[in-house]
Amino acid sequence: MKTFCGRANPTTGALDWVEESEEYDYHQEIARSCYADMLHDKDRNEKYYRGIRAAVERVKARGEQAVVLDIGTGTGLLSMMAVSAGADYCYAVEVFRPMAEAAVCIVERNGFSNKIKVINKHSTEVTVGLGGDMETRANILITELFDTELIGEGALPSYEHAHLHLMQEGCEAVPHRATVYAQLVQADQLWSWAQLQPIEVTGFKLLPPPAVRRCAGAPSVCDIQLSQVPPESFTPLSPLCTMFSMEFSKPVSSTPQSHSCRFVAQASGQAQVVLSWWDIDMDPKGTIVCTLAPRWTYDNPRCYPWRDHWMQSVYFLPAEERVMEGDECSLTVSHDDYSLWFSLQQISEKEAVVSRPYCTCQAHLVWTRPRFGELNDTQRTDCYVRALRSVLKADSVCLGVSDGSLLPIFAHLLGANKVLEANSLKGALQVLLVRPEQLTTDDLGGQQVTPDGPGQAASDLWRIRAPCGTCQGFDVRPMDKMIQQSLDFRESREAEPHALWEYPCRALTPPYPVMTFDFTQLVPEEPLNSEGTVPFIRSGLCHGVVLWMEYQLTDHVTVSTGLMGPVTEQGTCHWSPHRKQGVYFSPSPWDSPGDSRAALSYSLTFEPSVGDIRMDFCSTSTL
Repeated sequence: MKTFCGRANPTTGALDWVEESEEYDYHQEIARSCYADMLHDKDRNEKYYRGIRAAVERVKARGEQAVVLDIGTGTGLLSMMAVSAGADYCYAVEVFRPMAEAAVCIVERNGFSNKIKVINKHSTEVTVGLGGDMETRANILITELFDTELIGEGALPSYEHAHLHLMQEGCEAVPHRATVYAQLVQADQLWSWAQLQPIEVTGFKLLPPPAVRRCAGAPSVCDIQLSQVPPESFTPLSPLCTMFSMEFSKPVSSTPQSHSCRFVAQASGQAQVVLSWWDIDMDPKGTIVCTLAPRWTYDNPRCYPWRDHWMQSVYFLPAEERVMEGDECSLTVSHDDYSLWFSLQQISEKEAVVSRPYCTCQAHLVWTRPRFGELNDTQRTDCYVRALRSVLKADSVCLGVSDGSLLPIFAHLLGANKVLEANSLKGALQVLLVRPEQLTTDDLGGQQVTPDGPGQAASDLWRIRAPCGTCQGFDVRPMDKMIQQSLDFRESREAEPHALWEYPCRALTPPYPVMTFDFTQLVPEEPLNSEGTVPFIRSGLCHGVVLWMEYQLTDHVTVSTGLMGPVTEQGTCHWSPHRKQGVYFSPSPWDSPGDSRAALSYSLTFEPSVGDIRMDFCSTSTL
C-alpha cells in the first residue's frame, strides 16, 4: 500500500500530492525527531537519574516494592535508570511503534528484559490486573511528556488518567513538580511577528485593514531559543512572575484553569509580549531542579545547558496596552489540556473571564509569524520598492504570484498600468481565482505581463543529529541505527529548515553560489545539476552546510533569506530573523585546517517536476 504526502511546490506555491512508500511518514518523523537531542542533554539526564534514585529510596524506606510506570519511555532510558537504582519492576509505555521496537532492543542489549516490560500503547489504553498489561498498579510514576510549553504533548490528560487508573494512592513521581514563570515585556522585534504594522511607501501610509487591526492573532505559542534574544532588545515591564505550579505525585486535572499574578509595573512601555519558561523539581524538597531559564538569567552564562528539544516560550497579547511605571497590574495565564495563553488587566479594571483568543482576520491562518516579521521589515520593503521603481513603466502590466505579498500594492502606488492580484484596492487590482500554472492571456485581458529582473540564488545544532552510542552508561546504539536508517531513506540527501539566528555558528568557508535560477526563463523540464568545490579558509570542525536563497531583484538590489551582511574576520554570521535556512548535517564532523589544503565538495540536483533539490557534500583534499 502506498502513502500520498502533501508537499509544497516551491515554484508555484501549490500543494502537490506525491506517492511515497508506506513507510515514508515514519522515516521522516524519526529522522527529524528530538530523540538524540534529549539523550545528549546531560543536565536533563543526570537530574532525572538523581530524582529516580531518590524516589526508589523513599519507596524502599517504606518497606514497599518499587513498581515503576514510565509513560513515554522512548528509548527506555528512564526505565533502565529506575531498575539500576533498585526498582523491582518497570512498565515502559511507548505509543510510537518504531520507537517501542527500538526500546525493546535497547532494554535487551543492556540486560534488563527480565525487569522492564515495554508496552506499545497509549497510556490511556493500558490495562491493569490479571491478563492486563500491568499486573498491579505502580507506586512510582516517571514521565517525560513535556514540550517547550510544558503541557503541549498532552501531559495533563496522561497524568489525570494515570492517577485514576494506573497508579497507587500516595505514589512518588519523577518529576515531582513543575512551575511556570512569565515576564511581561515590550519587545518591538518580537511584536512585529504578531501584527501587521503600518507601512510607508512613496509618501503613502498603508494601514492594515480594520479586521486585521482588531484581530487577537494566533493564540499558539512561539517557541524560540530565547537565549539568542539580547536583553537590550526588550524592556521588562514586570518582574519575573511565578504563574502556577502543579504536583505530579497527586491527582492532576486537565480541566481548563486560570492563574493570576499581581505586580507593580517596573517601567513604562507598550505591553506586547510575555516571555515564559518552566522548571521541574525532581524531588519533593526541590533540591534537584532542571530549569529552562534562558542563558541571560544565569550569573555564570557558561553554566547554561544548551538544549533544543526544550526551548522557551513567547506569547503575544491580543492587543498592545500602554503600561506606566508604578501601575498595579494583573497578568493571567489560562490553559486547557494542551496550551497556554496570557492576558493583562489593570487592577483598577473589573476582572473579566478571558477566553482563548483566536484569529478572526484569516491573515494569521495564512502567514507564519516570521512572515509577519518579513512584511514589517522596513529595510526589506525598501529594497523591493527601489527594485520596482527601477523597472516599472507607465504601460507595465504586473502579475503577482505569492502568498499574500504586498508587492502588487506597491506596484500600483508606483504607477503600474495594470496589476493582477488578490487584495483590497478595489478598481486598482484585479483578483484572479486560478492557480498560477492555469493562467492564460485571456485572464490578463489579452495583455502580456512585463518581465524584468533575473533571480539569482546563491556545534550545538549538529548535536540533534549526532549518534549517541551510550547515555548515562546505557547502550542506546539501536536508536542510532534506527535514526540512521530513516535518514538514509531520504533525509540524508536533503537540507532541514532551521532558523539559524537562534543557533550561533561560525563560517569555515566563504559564501559561495552553488545554483542559479533565471526567473525570466521558463522552468526547465530536465533536472539541473551543479558540482564544485569551496575552499575551507578558517580552522575548526565543520558540522554541516547552510543553504539559502539570494534574490537579485535588479543589478543593484538583492534580498537575502540567509546572511544579512558580510561574514566577520572570525567567521561570525548574522542570519535573517524572518526565514529559515536549509541545513545539511554532515554524518560526522569534517576537520578544516583553514589553510585551503581542504575544500568542501558539493553536488546538487534540482528536480523541477517535484521541486526537490537532492544534495551531497563531503570534505576533500586540495593537495
